[in-house]
Amino acid sequence: MPDTDRSTHDIVMEEQNVVRTLEWQADHATRNGAPCTGRLVRAFIPLLAGPSKVGQRMREWPGLSLEDAMPLRLAGGLHYLHLTGAEQRLGLVYRGEMTDADEIEAVVAAVVADHDAALAAWFAGPPQTNEAGRSAGIMAQLLWLSGRLGPRFELNEIGSSAGINTMMDRFAFDLCGVMAGVEGSPMLIRPEWRGPPQPDAPVEIVSIRGCDIQPIDLADPAEALRLKSYVWPDAPERLARIDAAIALAAQQPPDVDQMDAADWVERRLAEPQAEGVTRVLFHSIVWQYIPENGRARIETAMAQAGARATAERPLAWVTVETNRQTFRHELRCRFWPGGEEEALLGEAHAHGAWVEWFG
Repeated sequence: MPDTDRSTHDIVMEEQNVVRTLEWQADHATRNGAPCTGRLVRAFIPLLAGPSKVGQRMREWPGLSLEDAMPLRLAGGLHYLHLTGAEQRLGLVYRGEMTDADEIEAVVAAVVADHDAALAAWFAGPPQTNEAGRSAGIMAQLLWLSGRLGPRFELNEIGSSAGINTMMDRFAFDLCGVMAGVEGSPMLIRPEWRGPPQPDAPVEIVSIRGCDIQPIDLADPAEALRLKSYVWPDAPERLARIDAAIALAAQQPPDVDQMDAADWVERRLAEPQAEGVTRVLFHSIVWQYIPENGRARIETAMAQAGARATAERPLAWVTVETNRQTFRHELRCRFWPGGEEEALLGEAHAHGAWVEWFG
């Protein structure tokens, strides 16, 4: 096959991958209770054939556009225009008052034409979906670990974004009637519970901190608004959780270092660990955004730290992450000493609406 034919074939395959990505993301949003977002994302597909910078960026997207959450980057930019008052034509779509596919495609095309350069800039970085609802899956696993490793935990989060979940020591939790955290907190996490009852055990978070390659400052109104932009407009309860997080951060800012995840994990694991406290690495829907070499370094660092763990100074790795084969969000826990043990404890809604507990 001549080089020119192979090049054309590659281009066609890349565009087909982008279309599949957009269709999958639209279906995923709809299945997760966000039909308006699903309709919006599906209306991105005709942009691929147009002359806009936005269409070009999607058309020429390198590699795994789904793993990069490419559609959600553009969705965030459109929601930002709406939230700032710069663009109101999408309001009918966001409120579910416009459902006809052709009409939505026309509105999206018009908005992109008028804000092309600004929207194209949103492809530069991954979406910052700093969702407090995911902390339900983390706390559920801490309750489970409490009966095995003890009730006291030092929590360390990678991919902290604005650090919302590094304030989970100040959240209130109601997990199938099991209460944890701070009673009366403005951040109440109460997902729908599926499966057997949650273990009822004491949990004391003695310290909590995080890192992010580019942290968001919740005290900065512009940055907080950008964070809100990545929230699906179908989900007012998620927007309310952002407001609750801003209120908590105003009382005491989250402790988030600006640092590469692998560098930070290696540094944190090298620091002294208090006796009688389990050191925990945790993260939610971030692993896919860490480069492969960074993931390998973190795996190695945790394995080495696990080999050093003792009954007096245990180690755990607690995650709410996407299984890339099933696209289900799994609650998976690994812990030491005595050799690594691993448990798949449940699954959760992408934004914390429900937890299905396996136990």
